[in-house]
Amino acid sequence: MRIAVLSDIHGNVPALDAVLEDIERHGVEAIVCLGDHVSGPIDPAGAAERVMALDATAIRGNHDRWVVDPSLRHEPWSVDEYARAQLSAHQMGWLASLPATAKLGDAVFLCHGTPSSDEKPWLDNFFDGRNTVLPSEAEVEREAVGLDQPVILCGHTHIARTLRLSDGRLLVNPGSVGMQMVRGSPDAHYAIVERRLGKWQTALISVPYDTEAAARLAKENGFADWGDAIRFGWVGPESLG
Repeated sequence: MRIAVLSDIHGNVPALDAVLEDIERHGVEAIVCLGDHVSGPIDPAGAAERVMALDATAIRGNHDRWVVDPSLRHEPWSVDEYARAQLSAHQMGWLASLPATAKLGDAVFLCHGTPSSDEKPWLDNFFDGRNTVLPSEAEVEREAVGLDQPVILCGHTHIARTLRLSDGRLLVNPGSVGMQMVRGSPDAHYAIVERRLGKWQTALISVPYDTEAAARLAKENGFADWGDAIRFGWVGPESLG
């Protein structure tokens, strides 16, 4: 079985379109989307439309919760508010209906951050300036207790990583489709996980797209500060509002 894994689109339709076009070349049998679909300054409604049209298993991320109910966030984030204003009632209903976690058959478990929290990072601690730190083996293992699927998927940190637990289970973060930070790679990122000869394996994929068009849309929508993050992938999250 071959599965395309998308996460953290953040309303970036040019990046999403490039990823979906690339996926067509790989002949996948399923697509999963790990949350934070719409919160961004480029085209939230377009991103929702595309994800809704996929025959995909989708879950919500922390920003999806905050778009649906801004009272859940301690401090308002302007791109959440922008996304909320752009979505139709039908799209908001879809976003509100998404589960926190999901399973794909008996083999794959989906979460946004960790199985217990869509705000907690799992495979990397979140950015501290330019730095990220891989948690200890014990910390990573602890979050997987009680899951018996051989493949566990998460997002949230925007950092692509794949690793294995001591029992051989595969953990994968595909990185972010729509918003790259700190690492200096502006390309759209996603992953393919595949069962081959009885074993699961990962391909972390980076797809170039028209970042200038995406940055221009962000500026036109009132979020010029997102431009350098989109164009170059070096900006940290503290500079985005």
